[in-house]
Amino acid sequence: MNKDFLLIGHPRFIDTELGQIAEREGQHRAWQILFSQPRFDLATCVAGDFAVAVRLPDGSVAMAVDRFAIHSLCYRIAQGELQFAGRADELADSTTAIDVQALFDYFHFHCIPSPTTIFHDISRLPAGHLARLKGGKLDISPYWRPSFQEGASPRFAALKEEFIHLLHQAVGRQLDGSKAACFLSGGTDSSTVAGMIGAVQGQPAATYSIGFEAEGYDEMAFARIAAKRFGTEHHEYYVTPDDLVRGIPAVACHYDQPFGNSSALPAYYCARLAAEDGVSRILGGDGGDELFGGNTRYAKQRVFGWYDHVPGALRQHVLEPVLDHKLMAQLPVVSKAKSYVQQARIPMPDRLQLYNLIHRLGIPEVFSDRFLAAIDLNGPLVHQRAVWASVQGDCSALNRLLAFDWRYTLAESDLPKIVGTTSLAGLDVGFPMLDDDLLAFSERLPTAYKLNGLRLRWFFKAALKGFLPDEIITKKKQGFGLPFGVWAINHAALRTLAEESLRSLVDRRILQSDFVEALFKRHLPAHPGYYGEMVWISMMLEQWLRGHRSTFSL
Repeated sequence: MNKDFLLIGHPRFIDTELGQIAEREGQHRAWQILFSQPRFDLATCVAGDFAVAVRLPDGSVAMAVDRFAIHSLCYRIAQGELQFAGRADELADSTTAIDVQALFDYFHFHCIPSPTTIFHDISRLPAGHLARLKGGKLDISPYWRPSFQEGASPRFAALKEEFIHLLHQAVGRQLDGSKAACFLSGGTDSSTVAGMIGAVQGQPAATYSIGFEAEGYDEMAFARIAAKRFGTEHHEYYVTPDDLVRGIPAVACHYDQPFGNSSALPAYYCARLAAEDGVSRILGGDGGDELFGGNTRYAKQRVFGWYDHVPGALRQHVLEPVLDHKLMAQLPVVSKAKSYVQQARIPMPDRLQLYNLIHRLGIPEVFSDRFLAAIDLNGPLVHQRAVWASVQGDCSALNRLLAFDWRYTLAESDLPKIVGTTSLAGLDVGFPMLDDDLLAFSERLPTAYKLNGLRLRWFFKAALKGFLPDEIITKKKQGFGLPFGVWAINHAALRTLAEESLRSLVDRRILQSDFVEALFKRHLPAHPGYYGEMVWISMMLEQWLRGHRSTFSL
């Protein structure tokens, strides 16, 4: 742990003079000069993925992470000195306490969102933020925030041409001269990256895909369609329940704090497949859905937004009284309409609590009384409201939801998933869809080009029609979904691992014993996909605790 300088990632100096200094005198000197300037705009000086901390000649310390926090930067102040590292556990010691509120945040988000970490007094710099410690005072502020400026008269042909150019440029920036490779799930994003690699370097990419022998979970057919279209050097691996039994402890412990994204295990085995094939750097397609409107919840929330356009008098004096009438409520169609109105009346982001797993399971039934007494149940909602309010200017409801996902879906979940599992496999990773120029393009793309009526990522698909196979453009999104719940019922060793893990959380006084018993005896067999997620995040927490804080208990 260098006390004077830390740089992770691949920054690209937009400022020509700083770029020349970096080449002549090194990155350390370039960052020192940048942060020593009385006034500087980091967003216009540096692009790419980076986490940086540097001690300046005047004794102060400056830190920053890129717009999506692709790389983590953690810090703590000890005896008046700012310590920093890429991992929270590098700053912790045996006396550093576990933050119980962070445990609850983990169950809510399936990760621990910045700025907190699992450890007391150790923080993580949020995406797009800059920090400065000077004179004993630590100032933290965003140097970049999402800001949407939609064009008044969009011309599809011109936007398509620019978009294709930016995709080509973004992929080219991520190639480092080693064997060009990418993940290939068979979705639009990974297929686009695979095709663009071939276009950029004049020869096909090496592609790596994961499959599952479980009905409804395997997408290998679509990966093969993309591989055939672009003539890639294609590789496949089918993950088994035995792979999970072997891989779960290693993957859980590799992270510096508990991490519950269930796609981490498939991503790890896919990355390991690439590493065994001689790949040193692999590209991921993450980001396309969040930048260009591809997640199904965007259409769902638009439907709820329509209720805002119903005249207030009609809502108050006609619709809502009718729906609240006892006799009318017995009709199925009225019951559905009432549920719609009840959800539509809840503002965002509060409405998202309705779909949260632990809220639907019933928080008092899930957690022990001792655990509940130590936490603030409103903590996650307060966090979400602050992120929701941070978007600059007047923008559409869709764009605000996209920016919200840039923080929670990308920066806090999907990117740490890929960065963590590729590093465990010994690979470097790049994300061309998150290129700064593509991000800026997304910010000025009309809302209707992202979500056209209820048609997801309309512009992206229309612009790439003819480049991507039609089957992939029209397919339903799935990704590397993991059939964990199904396997946990039928595979003895996997079920044993899961049951022992959750019962250990009972012993640690986090979960209630009755809830765990009901989870395995009734709920999981009835609905393995739904309840399997709760088993998964609980199991991954216990596996992390065994590797990092084995004696922890409330």
